[in-house]
Amino acid sequence: MKKKPVNYVNNKMFYECIVDWKEACSEAEKQGLERPQIPNYAGECIYKIANKFSQKYNYRDYSFREEMISDAIENCIMYFHDFNPEKSKNPFAYFTQITYYAFLRRISKEEKNRYIIYKYFDTSMVTTNDSSAFSDGKNNLLSEPVYDNISNFIQRFEDKEQAKKDKKAEKQKKGLEKHMKDKE
Repeated sequence: MKKKPVNYVNNKMFYECIVDWKEACSEAEKQGLERPQIPNYAGECIYKIANKFSQKYNYRDYSFREEMISDAIENCIMYFHDFNPEKSKNPFAYFTQITYYAFLRRISKEEKNRYIIYKYFDTSMVTTNDSSAFSDGKNNLLSEPVYDNISNFIQRFEDKEQAKKDKKAEKQKKGLEKHMKDKE
């Protein structure tokens, strides 16, 4: 007989923990006190969500996985008070979504940093015109396929950034046209 999978976060207990915390917050507000600390159980749940999410196949091989987890935990804590128990009884989904977007932001930041490094490297290679600067005398430190990969990455990144700028300009143009039409 197949075993039923064990969930790593008990959604019902997590929800009850948040409801109790929200009640404590409203009590503290009535008395003019500071908002109470997020319960340890909620913190454990957030950590488990971020950690388990980072183990998905599309995130587990990033060298900056720990930064992704840290960003996710930080974002979950930052928006912890925004969870509304009256709208949803699924805090697991709410915090998983926050984690997902934190991961995307970190990947984007790291990609931009890599672009800056590659672009600097590419520019310095073009300006030196000295092939010995990239070899150790015996082996080439930068083989042609590696340089091609760097060049392809730079081109893809610049194309993606240009597409974002074009989309933003198009959106602004449509907004301006709508504004002019409304004025008439």
